[in-house]
Amino acid sequence: MKKDEPRWLEVLKVALPLCLSYVPIGLACGILLNVAGFNTVLTGLASILVFSGGAQFLIASMLTVNAPLHTILIMLFFLELRYALLGSSISQYLHNTSKKFLYFFAISLNDENYAVNYLKFATDKAWRPQDALMVEHYSLLFWTIANVVGSLIGNLLTVDLEIVDFALTSLFLYMIVMQVANRLTILVSFFAGILAIIFMGLLKSTMGLVVSTIIASLFGFAMEDYLVKHGHQRGVLLHKIKPKASRKVISKSGDN
Repeated sequence: MKKDEPRWLEVLKVALPLCLSYVPIGLACGILLNVAGFNTVLTGLASILVFSGGAQFLIASMLTVNAPLHTILIMLFFLELRYALLGSSISQYLHNTSKKFLYFFAISLNDENYAVNYLKFATDKAWRPQDALMVEHYSLLFWTIANVVGSLIGNLLTVDLEIVDFALTSLFLYMIVMQVANRLTILVSFFAGILAIIFMGLLKSTMGLVVSTIIASLFGFAMEDYLVKHGHQRGVLLHKIKPKASRKVISKSGDN
C-alpha cells in the first residue's frame, strides 16, 4: 500500500478482486430472483438484508417450487448458522469497538469478505477493524449492484424455471467441495443426500430437506465427538485432506 493514498482507496484495492468476482454470480442471482417473482426493489432489499449468495439462491429455488415459508426459514437458519463460527473466530481482532460497530460488522459479514479480512488481520499489523468494515461494505455494494442489474436483465429475458434448480444444485455442490476437510465430511455429505431422498419421498414436501439436514448434522457431530474422545484424531475419517490455513502457516508462507 502506498503511504500517500487515502485509506479508502488502499482498502478498495485489497477488496477489488473479491468485489469483481461477485459480478457474474450476482448477475445470475438477480436473474433467478426475478424468475422467482422478486421485482427489482425487492431484489435490492434482499441483497442488502440477506447478503448471502447461497441463501438467495435457496430462496429463489424454494419459491419456484412453492415451498412453505416456515420450511424456507428453517433451511435458511441452518444454512447461515456457519456465520456464528466465522464471527467468533474473527472477533479476537475486533476488541475495543462499539456495539454499533459490531452490529454493522455482523450484518455485512459473509464467507468471502471474512476470508479477506482474516488473512489481512493475520498478516498485516496495520489492518484495523475499520478497514475490515470497509471491505464488507465494498463487497456488499458490488453484490447489490450486480443483483439489481441481474434483476433488470431478468425482466428482458424468458428463463426456464428448471435453470433455478440446476443453479442451486451447482452452488451447493461447490460449497460442499470447498468445505471438505476430511473423509468424515464426505461420509456425512453422502449420508445427508440419502436421507434427503428418503424423507422427501416420505413427507412429499421440502420439509424432508429440513429433517435430513438435522439428522445428518447430529450424526456428523456425534461421529466426530466419538472419534476425538477415543483418540482417533489422526485416523482414517478425521485425517485432513486439505492443509489447515492457520495463522502460523500463513505467517510462514509470508516470510518465504
